[in-house]
Amino acid sequence: MRISQLIEKYEDLPMDLADASLVILAEKLGHGRILSTDIRDFKTYRWKNRKPFQNLLLPDS
Repeated sequence: MRISQLIEKYEDLPMDLADASLVILAEKLGHGRILSTDIRDFKTYRWKNRKPFQNLLLPDS
């Protein structure tokens, strides 16, 4: 299951169910534009294992 894979991959952060769900949603939608106050983790997370997220709350994203 993809959620389990992501939680295991990012266990050092740790990734929770909500974060994993957003990563999976980005993969399904085909883009990584998000609104999140979780700046540190979403700078680390990648969707499709390589693409960084674009946090629309940050001016430099």
